[in-house]
Amino acid sequence: MAEKSLDEIKADILNRAGRVNPFERVKREDVEQVLQRLDSLDPDLWGREWEKFGAKYEALGEEQEKKGKKEEAGEIFYLAYEYYRIGRYPVPSSPEKMNCYKGALRTFLKAAPTMDPPLERIEIPFEGKKVVGYLQIPKGTNRPPVVIHWGGVDGWKEDRRSNSELLHKEGLATFTIDMPGAGENPCLGQEPRAERTFSAAIDYLETQKDVDGKRIAVIGGSFGGYWAAKVAHTEAKRLRGAVNWGAGVHRTFQEEWLRPALTVTASQYLMGPASLLDARSYIFGVKTLEEVLRIAPSLSLVTQGLIDQPCAPLLCINGKEDDQHPISDIYLLLEHGSPKDVRIIPGAGHMGRKRGQSNDEVQQIVTAWLKQKLS
Repeated sequence: MAEKSLDEIKADILNRAGRVNPFERVKREDVEQVLQRLDSLDPDLWGREWEKFGAKYEALGEEQEKKGKKEEAGEIFYLAYEYYRIGRYPVPSSPEKMNCYKGALRTFLKAAPTMDPPLERIEIPFEGKKVVGYLQIPKGTNRPPVVIHWGGVDGWKEDRRSNSELLHKEGLATFTIDMPGAGENPCLGQEPRAERTFSAAIDYLETQKDVDGKRIAVIGGSFGGYWAAKVAHTEAKRLRGAVNWGAGVHRTFQEEWLRPALTVTASQYLMGPASLLDARSYIFGVKTLEEVLRIAPSLSLVTQGLIDQPCAPLLCINGKEDDQHPISDIYLLLEHGSPKDVRIIPGAGHMGRKRGQSNDEVQQIVTAWLKQKLS
């Protein structure tokens, strides 16, 4: 495997600290301390070291709460969440990482009442289980349109703050959710028709009086873009727009692309291809590359017979040099079904991100497109 060395990964983390996902909201001096103690990429060591900072800030938040300083406590709980989030990254596939995920959920909800706009946890009954999402409605709006959005194999519903904030500035409500196989989604990633969890969210939002259930759009980021493209086809009549931001829909699931991507070529992934394989395996509920390769082809929109069907307005956006999802899959989408909108970012990799940079510019393109579709 073409793995990154520990020193290369540490250098990348330092470069991202305070700037780039998933380290954009943590303190550089804390990151430096953790890196000094990481002598391997053992998942339990990783979880344990980041958890120390999560626990430290969670305790500080509780102190502020006892003093009646709710706003300060909320900010500190959110900082604690960020360290727990990194501790479970990319997925909670070991006991210590799972402890971090539980800590992330706990501190995120402790911070929720002080967020702007305040965040409400919603549980939607679903086939004897539940679909969980977070609803935020910008202050001063009257029944605004709503964007349901989700990330990929490692960016879960708690991690969508930056995206939500841009949408709130445009007067749009947000409902964040986990894609199948991630977080609290009740379906695994390979389950046939797992997109019905998104349909359940649409059903719920259509019945709410404080948002406009007739003006709903979706964004899927990274692997989640696949689900956005799929939902654009399965919910063509109920969506005003959908954004496939960074994913493939057919070739990306075939062995000729997937085997090298998960063993050699996924260079932008923080801890290298083995870490991406860990994340992809987790969403499918399996352990090995061979199991992933056996399951993945069934997700193809070609195989499922959807690619030639009509779809809701669909924006496909990604970096031209993405080594996690092939850009050729966007061209494939353009050759089938309804006409699509497309934006390819030259010189950029996964999600339209250029190496060592944030992708704020791409976020703004996505936000402006959605604003227009929902107006």
